[in-house]
Amino acid sequence: MITNNSFNQKQVNVAVQVLPSSKTKDSYALVDAAIQYIKDSGVNYKVTPFETVMEGTYQRLMEIVEGVQQICYNAGADSLMCYVKIQSHRVKDVTMDDKLAKYE
Repeated sequence: MITNNSFNQKQVNVAVQVLPSSKTKDSYALVDAAIQYIKDSGVNYKVTPFETVMEGTYQRLMEIVEGVQQICYNAGADSLMCYVKIQSHRVKDVTMDDKLAKYE
């Protein structure tokens, strides 16, 4: 058992890409439902053409990733692929601003 997971107390970035498919529903509509779920969660997020990046604690963002998948199924997905990328740091918060501020 891992006992020292101090990074879990820090802010991390999680990128989630969900690729739902359905015989009866438009895939973009299913992705829109997932993005709305992320928006409603209250975490800081940024939608990009391929994925949505979120900021928050590891535990909270993993709950949202689980919810994104469930929302897609609730909205009519028959199956989906869900890709997740995580950036964490052992002793400090990770923010989108650290990576993007110089470009905006």
